[in-house]
Amino acid sequence: MTAKKVPERRSPRLEEQLCFAVYQTGHAFTRLYRSILADLGLTYPQYLVMLVLWERDGLSVKALGERLALDSGTLTPLLKRLEASGLIRRARSREDERQVLLHLTEAGEALREKGGCVPEAMGRAIGAAVNPDRRLLSDLEALRDALLKAAGQG
Repeated sequence: MTAKKVPERRSPRLEEQLCFAVYQTGHAFTRLYRSILADLGLTYPQYLVMLVLWERDGLSVKALGERLALDSGTLTPLLKRLEASGLIRRARSREDERQVLLHLTEAGEALREKGGCVPEAMGRAIGAAVNPDRRLLSDLEALRDALLKAAGQG
């Protein structure tokens, strides 16, 4: 009687892991954004807040947190720094004093034009114009949604 040969199992390799590629890509994006955003005087999380407020001024802190998927413990210090730098102001809602609304200041509004160069700078840095069919963005959104669903959050 001959013994069956069990196939040898190879350990997963770091370079073959999608999660590691995404992790490294995230760090590379952050480093590049740091250098591009230095001219604006913003960190990447502050830039995200400003992007949302440039789209819709007067948003509540709660709505901003939902839009960026950030909790109040993360948002509060971020918003305090933006307020201290004169880019936003926080004010209680007149209709519901439990709500804090965020408003752009003149300086925050003026930064909008200067911030318009960021997507183009990122496009140049990665060697591609903004893709008109947005395939990469669409694929990343689908990946994010699948991961959230698998984690029971989507």
